[in-house]
Amino acid sequence: AAKKVVKCFRALCCKGPPPARPEYDLVCIGLTGSGKTSLLSKLCSESPNSVVSTTGFSIKAVPFQNAILNVKELGGADNIRKYWSRYYQGSQGVIFVLDSASSEDDLETARNELHSALQHPQLCTLPFLILANHQDKPAARSVQEIRLFPQETAGVWMCVSMDLTILILFIYTLLSFTREFEVIDSNIDSDSGYDFM
Repeated sequence: AAKKVVKCFRALCCKGPPPARPEYDLVCIGLTGSGKTSLLSKLCSESPNSVVSTTGFSIKAVPFQNAILNVKELGGADNIRKYWSRYYQGSQGVIFVLDSASSEDDLETARNELHSALQHPQLCTLPFLILANHQDKPAARSVQEIRLFPQETAGVWMCVSMDLTILILFIYTLLSFTREFEVIDSNIDSDSGYDFM
């Protein structure tokens, strides 16, 4: 029995810690109410009941099997958006969350903010994911309408769905910095998406 304990001790202590998972820094932007906080809460397996809209910014470590995402979520209020660019440094990718059921005025504001981000020197070479959220609402725009949303399409991935596997694919794209435009319309069961929105 003592030999088994020694063998177990050596196995645990002599191998060293498991290799560290690579970490990637992302910035998550979008207007107030677009669902940024809910997205990150879902990715972190937090209760949807504990979601409180972000004022200012927050940082969440989102663990995946092979990587950790350090996501800076920036508040989307008018008085906060002018400071977004101060938080872009060091980002390796961008998630832009769009409320697909928003008013025309809010959609135009979101389009302008997206265009500014796509043109920003610290972000213009990075992969972008536009996540069209709130697809379960009656006023949600169609895939064809969302397809027309960005003014520029180089390096932009779009997800018109509630499928978080698309987000995971985008994350792995960070490794290769794919710069191709895609619209992905993948409607799958609500267990994998935002069934609570």
